Amino acid sequence: MKRLLELLGFLLLVQGAGGVVHDLSDERYGWGLLRRFGFLGSYELYASIAMIVLAVALFTAAESRPAE
Repeated sequence: MKRLLELLGFLLLVQGAGGVVHDLSDERYGWGLLRRFGFLGSYELYASIAMIVLAVALFTAAESRPAE
């Protein structure tokens, strides 16, 4: 379970950081999951920051679990 939490945290961290970099650099074509969701509209930056915060929370939860 610890490895799963770390893997999910890493994936969220990479996607969130990519979204922040993309949004702040005004690149026309981006990568990541958030570009695929049309309902976010102009809130991609906030969603990317939320993904980074969730990644930190997953890393913290993984560290609190005993090693298996």
